[in-house]
Order: sequence, then C-alpha cells, then structure tokens
Amino acid sequence: MSRGGRVRQSSVRGEGSRRRVPEPRDAGGDRAPREESGAGAPQDAERRGGEARSREGAGAGDTASAAGAGAGGRAESRRAARAESAGGGRRRKGKGPRRKRSRGVRILRWTALTLAVLIVGAAGAGYLYYEHLNSNIKKAELDLGDSKLSKPEPNAAGQTPLNILLIGQDSRNDKENLKLGGAKQDVGRKGLADVEMLVHVSADRSNMTVISIPRDTRVTIPKCTDPETDEVYEKKTFAPINESLTHGGPGCTVATWKELTGIYIDHFMMVDFKGVVDMADAIGGVPVCVDKNIYSHDSRGHGSGLRLTKGTHPVKGVQALQWLRTRYGFEDNTDIGRAKAQHMYMSSMIRQLKSGTKLSDPGKLMDLAEAATNALTVDHGLGTVKKLYDLGNDLKRVPTKRTTMVTMPWEYRNDGEYVVPKPGDAEKTFSLIRNDTALDGKDKKKKDKVPAPSQPKGELPVVVQNGTGSTVLGPVSGRASDITGELIRLGYAAAKANTQLTSQADTTISYPGEARQGDALAVAKALGLPKSAVKESKSVTDVTLVVGNDWREGTAFPKSAADDEDKAPEIADKTNGEDEKCMEVNPDYTF
Repeated sequence: MSRGGRVRQSSVRGEGSRRRVPEPRDAGGDRAPREESGAGAPQDAERRGGEARSREGAGAGDTASAAGAGAGGRAESRRAARAESAGGGRRRKGKGPRRKRSRGVRILRWTALTLAVLIVGAAGAGYLYYEHLNSNIKKAELDLGDSKLSKPEPNAAGQTPLNILLIGQDSRNDKENLKLGGAKQDVGRKGLADVEMLVHVSADRSNMTVISIPRDTRVTIPKCTDPETDEVYEKKTFAPINESLTHGGPGCTVATWKELTGIYIDHFMMVDFKGVVDMADAIGGVPVCVDKNIYSHDSRGHGSGLRLTKGTHPVKGVQALQWLRTRYGFEDNTDIGRAKAQHMYMSSMIRQLKSGTKLSDPGKLMDLAEAATNALTVDHGLGTVKKLYDLGNDLKRVPTKRTTMVTMPWEYRNDGEYVVPKPGDAEKTFSLIRNDTALDGKDKKKKDKVPAPSQPKGELPVVVQNGTGSTVLGPVSGRASDITGELIRLGYAAAKANTQLTSQADTTISYPGEARQGDALAVAKALGLPKSAVKESKSVTDVTLVVGNDWREGTAFPKSAADDEDKAPEIADKTNGEDEKCMEVNPDYTF
C-alpha cells in the first residue's frame, strides 16, 4: 500500500476515534486529531522536494479542492503531486480536469459505499443482538385451566387494565440454582411458586397495585393439563398455593389465581434463584433497610443466611436472594413478613430503575438486557424484547407515588401452620382490583349526578346472563332466568335471559353509551346493586346484566357485596411506592 494510502487510513481512524472517544482538547479545539491526520506530510516534503514544489505549483483550484476534501483530500493531492513529479512535472493537455473529476467521483463513490457498509453492518449487528436477546427468553403457556373468565371490557375511553402475575420459583435442578438455594434433598423435584405477586396497572395508567399471596395459603388448585406431556392434574382442594406450579407449569399458577381472585390475567413472568441474583447484579444493587442488626440463622438450621447491620444497604447477588427468601428474622418469622420484605425490595428496585442511572450507560444497559432476558420465563404474549419493552413503557407511565403494595387479607389456621384468605376482606380487596379501583384511595371522585332514564322501564330491553361459570365452585344453573323473572316482577317487562354461560366474579350492569347510563343506574337501584357495578361498554347494544359469582342464590343482591367502600381493608398492610421504611427484625435473630 502507498504511503498516501496509509496517511488516508490513519485519517479515517482519527476521525472515527474522535467521534467515539472524547480526545483531550486544548485551546485549539480538535488540534490533536488534525495533527494525527496529517502525520508524515512534513517528512515527505523534506525527502521529496520535487513533490513539495509540484504541490506549490498545483494551482489555486487544486489547493482549494484539497482544503475542501479534508484529510482524505490532502492524501489524494499528494498522490497526484507524486504522479506529476514522475512525469517530469508536465500535465497532459486537456486531461487534468477530467482526471480530477474522475478521482472526485471515485472518492464520493467509495465514501458512500463505506458509509453504506457501516450502516448496514450496524443495523445487522443490532438485529442479530435483538434476535439474540429474543432467543434468551423462555416461553410457556399462559393458562392451563378451563376458566371462562373474560378479559375486562374497555372503559369509555377504550382503555383496559393490565394484570401481570410475577412468579419466583425455587427449583434446584441445575448446579447454579442448587448452589444458591441449598437443600440438596430437593434436587429433582419440581419447582414451587414460592413468590407470587399480581401487578395490576389501571386502565388509564394512573396507578398500580401489587398484591401478594403468601406461599402457604390454602386454596383450590383447578384442573390443569401439562401442555408438554398432556398429563392431567385433577382439581385439588385446600392445597398450598405454591404447589400450583408443579401441576404443569406457570399456566396452572395463573389458572389458580384467576379462580381464587376472579381477576383476568394478561401475562405472567417467572424467575428462578439465579435470575434474581443476575438481575440484582445488573441493576447494581437494591437499597434495603433493617431497623436493627439481623442474622437469619439459628441452631436448627432455619434461615436464609442474611446478615446485615442496622440501617440501609444496597444488596445484590446472593445477598439480594437472601433478602427475598428471609422468613426467619423478619417480624413474626412467617411468610407474611417475607412478603412485606419483598414489597420493600420491589419498591426500591422500581425507584432505582426510574432514576435512570443504569439506562444512561450503554454497557450497563446491555448487561441489564442480558440479565433480564436470561432470567425470565414468560407467556407467548410477552415472548419478545419488543413486547417486554412496550410493557416497560406502560409501567413507566405510572407515578411511583401512585404505586401501592399489599398482602392479601389473611387469617391463621391450624395454630399458625398456614393461612387462608380472610372471609369478606380478601374478596373485597380482589373486587377493588377487578373494578380497577386504586387501593390508595386517591382516584378522582365520580360525579354524583344521576341522569334520568331514557325511556319507561316497561319498554327498556334488558339482557340477563348467567356469570357463575366457575370451574372451582361450579356453575349455578338458572341464574339468568331467576333474575330475569325478578326484573319482570319489578316492572321491566322487556327483560330477557341470555342462556350462554360465562364466568365473572362481580355482578355488573353494562350500558352501550351515555344516553343509556340513566337506564342502567335505574336497573341497579331496583335490584339493590351498588353504583360501582354500572359500567359503560362498547361491546353491548342493550343494557346487559351479568349475574356474577357474588350472587349465586336468591333474588335479593347480598348486602355485604353491595358495600361501595373504595379503600382496601386495613389488614392489607399497604406500602406506598415512595415509602423508604425499614424492615422490623425479630429479636431472636439479631446480634
């Protein structure tokens, strides 16, 4: 390669490095890169006086052209000067201008080609990396049950809430998870869903609720079919909720939650021990706080091994996993305290990510992307980086101060051996989430004005449907006919039953547009339903009443279900997303 070629290559590298890595700058601005791009030119002039003289005689046009071309143009001019010197300094008449234009065209052509290769190469690398991240994500079926639960209807603005079930599983079926989780006797058994949290994002994305159910809660696990083996797991009553994962996978945990809570679930995300550690490392540590020194370990071998001094510490790696798994050492040494610690960790992690510190560094962002995609098993509806990115943007819209974390209202049974959903309070909390009511009590108050009915009740078409199609409780036949008969008795002569069975936790009355709102409210009042049961829907053409599982018998709506209070019960142990509290350490596990 000619010396001119080397100079030109050096110039390109110098320019590229100036764009990528900031150079030290002096009063002359980018002087150092300019000297690098011209390196070797003074020595050439001294060794080849003829070349220097030829350049001086090149003419104003050539000088201007070289100056305009930059470092690459100067190298091209030197080659032209050497060619002229080799020919005795004489230019062939009529050839100069055409030759110069030809070189200029070639320069432009090669520059354009180089840029095209770089752009296509970068785009290709981006695409390959995108596909690499996609291939990291593991996928599984969303729902393995037979639930007839329908997705919530859009609100008047066409918006729908979003519900994502987060599952932390405790499998020890590879070396890394065994090392992190211990318990060699558990190698080979199916992983249990030891952490279960439902993230509910409101339809208008103004608030978010996270509700945990303790892993030892006794529930009914519905019949599930493993999609890989076709093995059928029959319904199991009064079983620990964390066993649902062993009945075919995360889709059975989703089915269990749907049947217990009546909440439609859009997606799930599952992570194991190793995933928790990798995510915590990629984030750079999650700040947590304890109100006194803690060592989660005792002579009987109980405890996670967590050891922290009083105050706030950024936990990552194994220590982050220990925090999330600690039961012995927090509050009353039960899963209730553990759930609270998990809420604190999650709130802190959200604050960390929202601060943007990790997202401003490309290297750290790539580490986070690798950790997140490798850590996750998701349903097919979330199975690409693009879909996860869109979900992240949805979650990012929710203000931290409108994030509320709660534990399902519970009560101990069998001398504290396990818990069950607290009658009344648990269902009330689930109902608020189903009805997209913020648990912080800060939703905008609805107008009290009640519009008048649009027509006489005897002429109003009302469609009644049976929504008691629960796979756990079993459907109650004849509910649509029973309530239709009651409406006719109340003067709604045009009421008629729809015989199609569906599943819905709450009894609702939907109306097709603002003009029918007064009619729907009048029907609700006649039946003793709360105003919160009345909703606008674009999918109905008449006022439509769905008799839910909260009204499985009789023609009088149950009074307890009519409670229109819009705040969660106090036992739900609420934590706000901006709270920076310290976990209460059990006195038996301090040092």
